[in-house]
Amino acid sequence: MQFRLLTASLVIGFLSIVTAEATDFCQLTSQTTLQSCREGAQSDFSLALGNCDNLASSAKRQSCRQQASTDLSDAKNTCNDQFVARQAVCKRLGPEPYDPRINPANFSSVIDNPYYPLKPGTTFVYEGQTPDGFEHNEVAVTDKTRKIMSVTVVEVHDRVWTDGKLTEDTLDWFAQDKQGNVWYFGENSKQLENGLVVGIEGTWTAGLDFAKPGIIMEAHPTVGDFYRQEFSLDTAEDVAVVLSLDQNATVPAGKFDDCLKTKDTTPLEPDVVENKFYAPGVGEVLETAPATGERLQLVKIKTN
Repeated sequence: MQFRLLTASLVIGFLSIVTAEATDFCQLTSQTTLQSCREGAQSDFSLALGNCDNLASSAKRQSCRQQASTDLSDAKNTCNDQFVARQAVCKRLGPEPYDPRINPANFSSVIDNPYYPLKPGTTFVYEGQTPDGFEHNEVAVTDKTRKIMSVTVVEVHDRVWTDGKLTEDTLDWFAQDKQGNVWYFGENSKQLENGLVVGIEGTWTAGLDFAKPGIIMEAHPTVGDFYRQEFSLDTAEDVAVVLSLDQNATVPAGKFDDCLKTKDTTPLEPDVVENKFYAPGVGEVLETAPATGERLQLVKIKTN
């Protein structure tokens, strides 16, 4: 009954948004994604019950059903938290649909934005302690390119080792427009355990399945700027806000002045906040998690 009432309230919400003088597409997207999330949670619950029914022990069946109910409740709470986070994004971005116009003639494969330079043959090495262990991260700008939405994009190979074992292997794709903005066109991301691929969470490609590119670095950042870095519903929804242009950052690779500081969040993980520091002429030098105190620091830059 409660779920039906919630669904009914969603319908009323849709009508109020659509019948307004101007449709608020951002809020409408938040509402429909909430409905999808809840329906997905209910579907997972039904499937879990089916698995519980195939346990021979009645005690184990009962325990399994209780766990399924707990998981359903947790999933619905996550759906609600994500909805609130998406609504907060809408307040910053406004009601218009997110549908950036991509003109291939306006792009170059040369990426020389001072805060996000990607010169082929350059490898950025980062390290830091995480709850999962010691992280070693190598971000290599390759000389490979590919076409996405008819734009020539630069391929960046991003690999993460945790306590010496490769745990993430990702290909990212970027291009810079003639105004100097660096656009993010997608990623092919693999999570690994003991050398085997166990997931592809976060994988998306602009132009496929309604995914759209976002700006990873503005040409002329201004404090207060808020923008989407990527857009693939329920897969990639990172946003960023510029906090400062005059921060200092001291990391193993050196001391950097006049850094750009951003606050990066995603409605997919409402409780996660990252601050990133970008040094002029270098790129990202530091990433911090205010809630935990974690620091991923630039250790060195290697060139071929």
